Amino acid sequence: MNYLVFSTRTFLSAAVALAALTAMGPAASVQAEETGTLRMTFKYKGDPPKQGTIEPTNDKAFCGQHDIPDESLVVNPDNKGIKNVIVYVYTGRGGTKLPKMDLKPETHELANKECRFEPHVVVAKQGDTIKVTNPDKVGHNANFAFFRNDSQNVTVPAGGEVDVKLEEAEPAPIPVACNIHNWMKAQLVVLDHPFAAVSDENGVLEISGLPVGEEIVFRANHETGSLSDVIIDGKEESWRASRFEVEIEPGMNDMGTIEVPASAFE
Repeated sequence: MNYLVFSTRTFLSAAVALAALTAMGPAASVQAEETGTLRMTFKYKGDPPKQGTIEPTNDKAFCGQHDIPDESLVVNPDNKGIKNVIVYVYTGRGGTKLPKMDLKPETHELANKECRFEPHVVVAKQGDTIKVTNPDKVGHNANFAFFRNDSQNVTVPAGGEVDVKLEEAEPAPIPVACNIHNWMKAQLVVLDHPFAAVSDENGVLEISGLPVGEEIVFRANHETGSLSDVIIDGKEESWRASRFEVEIEPGMNDMGTIEVPASAFE
């Protein structure tokens, strides 16, 4: 009798679980698809350059109140990490063919803050919106040098904001500049997928959710450096057109330290 009760309860529990999975659809009845994460650490090979500041030439009464950093090359003096290196899955000619994705539109803020762009690098997707804001007390503008999207050179008054719709993916990172204050520069990446990242103050970046079991073509970019001849864990390698391939495995794929020679930024 006890065995019968146990068997009945076991059967009912299994039936309830099966019914729940069926109600939730086929995606819930199988394990989540495995993905991989690419991790890289970019470092400057040589004596780290000292980051300078910019002396404003316009609106000196306001902009001169702020220490404006020169962000064209930012190297951590403690560990030589290179900030603002962009890495993304390359889907252009000879690149990786990704399946069409349902991309959820997002809004990214690009602020004209203290006479500089914040953030210095924006990563976005086709269909997203860039909200250009201006918390400063002087007027700014943002000139987007698009290839595929309609050209945009928007003026943003003090305290104002302007939306820029990204209708198309761009073939490469594009420059953004303020024509009023010519030292203000930023970079914008617009892709047809979400697989991109920017290195932090330690030179580290991670791209997650990558498909596994195949070689994927990546492209690396830095606004003032040539990322073609690099040193990976002590071994010299050449990235033709700043591209490299990695066969992604489930979980973490750590490429280790990628050193970029000082000559790449000259």
